[in-house]
Amino acid sequence: MIPLRDDNPTTTRPLITVGLIAANALVFLYQLSLGPRAGELFVYQYGAIPAAVVGTSSLPPALTAIPPGFSLVTSMFLHGGWMHLIGNMLYLWIFGNNVEDAMGHARFLGFYLLCGLAASLSHILSDVSSAIPSIGASGAISGVLGAYFLLYPRARVLVLVILVFFVRLMYFPAWIALGFWFLLQLFSSLQSAGQAGGGVAWWAHIGGFLAGIFLVGIFKKRGVRFFNPPQVRRGGQAEWSQ
Repeated sequence: MIPLRDDNPTTTRPLITVGLIAANALVFLYQLSLGPRAGELFVYQYGAIPAAVVGTSSLPPALTAIPPGFSLVTSMFLHGGWMHLIGNMLYLWIFGNNVEDAMGHARFLGFYLLCGLAASLSHILSDVSSAIPSIGASGAISGVLGAYFLLYPRARVLVLVILVFFVRLMYFPAWIALGFWFLLQLFSSLQSAGQAGGGVAWWAHIGGFLAGIFLVGIFKKRGVRFFNPPQVRRGGQAEWSQ
């Protein structure tokens, strides 16, 4: 299931959402400009390496560009390829604007970064001995999905469903689309348990989503309710559908 858009208009411009997308894109373009060898070094220097963050292993001087703890933030802006970047930014664009609308610009930025930190720590705790750098915005974006899940569960999400030979565009309530996504992360984390090597940081997604659910009540505006009914556009303005 690949979300393409939601029917949930906003009342403010998503400045932080757009800014985060731009920042991720610019950092990725810089990575590409370094070339394969220097680009890989860049990832090791600024990605979150669990063993280095918890102190069970030290980095060689060539990989020590920043204190390991700072990599919990810098790793959020690194990506492993075009599909990694595009997939993450698609989710951020679809769901981030509404969560930013519900929180305000400054609070949304703080919320996003805290969810990213929680996601990185969840991944690190799943394997503290790993020397593989964890990169990507998906942990922070998972927190955005958790917030959206509680704020707008009945909003309609247009999803591309691909199941072997079955391919169709379908609308689902957000609670189904995001609930299915979360269950997929849980299932995948269990399937990959004990496997060595790199791959998807499933526990970062799980930790980020749960952090978003926990933190949304702290960061949302006072007048914003949970479980809001979907919005519709009428006469160029957003109104609540009862």
